[in-house]
Amino acid sequence: MDVPMDAPGTAHPMLDRAWPRDAAGRVPYWVYTDPEVYQAELEKIWYGPHWLYVGLECEIPEVGDWKTTTLGERPVVMVRSAPGEISVVENRCRHRGVKFCQARFGHSKELLCPYHQWAYELNGNLMGVPFRRGVKRQGGMPPDFDPKDWGLNRLRVEEVNGVVWATFSDATPAFREYLGERFWKHYTRVYDGRKLAVLGYNRQRIPGNWKLMQENIKDPYHAGLLHVFFVTFGLFRADQKSATEVDDEHGRHGILISRKGEQVKNDVTADLKNFQGDLRLADPRILDVVQEFPGEETVGMITVFPSVILQQQVNSLTTRQIVPSGPGAFDFHWTHWCYADDTAEMRRRRTRQANLFGPAGFVSADDGEVIEMSQQGIATAAPGDAALVAMGGRDYGSVDHMVTEVGIRGMYRYWRGVMGL
Repeated sequence: MDVPMDAPGTAHPMLDRAWPRDAAGRVPYWVYTDPEVYQAELEKIWYGPHWLYVGLECEIPEVGDWKTTTLGERPVVMVRSAPGEISVVENRCRHRGVKFCQARFGHSKELLCPYHQWAYELNGNLMGVPFRRGVKRQGGMPPDFDPKDWGLNRLRVEEVNGVVWATFSDATPAFREYLGERFWKHYTRVYDGRKLAVLGYNRQRIPGNWKLMQENIKDPYHAGLLHVFFVTFGLFRADQKSATEVDDEHGRHGILISRKGEQVKNDVTADLKNFQGDLRLADPRILDVVQEFPGEETVGMITVFPSVILQQQVNSLTTRQIVPSGPGAFDFHWTHWCYADDTAEMRRRRTRQANLFGPAGFVSADDGEVIEMSQQGIATAAPGDAALVAMGGRDYGSVDHMVTEVGIRGMYRYWRGVMGL
């Protein structure tokens, strides 16, 4: 079922923002810059009925292990609260609001606020308040204070084949339903139930609106044009067998699928300014690729709205978490991973291929820079200006090629319905 939308060209009564009459083919620039729109996004999207990526189950293997991260703009703690149990709680003491966990990772028997020593069980239940009953019959908490009412704010959690997801909303459907069956099959192609292990991390701040990164990985049109490495070495190019899919019911999720080609000049590459037929790698092992997943495709880039990109690019496996920071910036957290039973040779292969991605990757450095350049241009746009996203037409269905912007159109169709714009 499609989400409801106002008629094209109508203004939202609260935000007083009009959508262009070409509702499918245009995106107004104020969606990337307006502080009121951004605040509404936090409430309706990030804290609304959506699953948010938190981390990998393998990052907290023992009871008491924890990791901190941020969902929307709210800091949270992912903690192994009991054998076979993972809890996600807000990193904010219920007493005076202290962000009590400051490190990225840690281990403890309890969650303790340093300010007034309020102590919480690992699942967030309040278990200790110093001087709760006063001292020598003086002071203390009032008689109606009940510790059961003052535990940490807990999120709903699902651990799905090694990945931890959380939501602030009780209305969010089960994770599999949230993905839909088409994307469940894509998800379980890589996240198939095998144990995962972390290879390493990268982090970067990108001065652009968070939706620009969702758009970037829903946009195959740019990949064979912007990225010299993709174009030249045939990792993702318009002359290759490919597909661009959106989830059938909503359009919020997307996947880019492709099959690796060769460094060859043909009718397509001859027209590409970035194709460099004489470019050679100093260490060709970075493209020592083996086929390991079902099917012939070598690329599967899934965007799970709104918070993460699940990357499978040849043998490189990465989660890319989006953490918004105001309308004009976001933090991007990269977790490079492997399967726990990978051979030492496969781990080395994945680690070498990780040089393609991350903040300084041979490929991904381009994306961070061009998103910053996009925000610079958008920020000075006149009222009423809008982006054009009509490549491939104005429909919303999946296609078997990459010369399209259908993934972006699908996302904004859904976004408008959620936002009431």
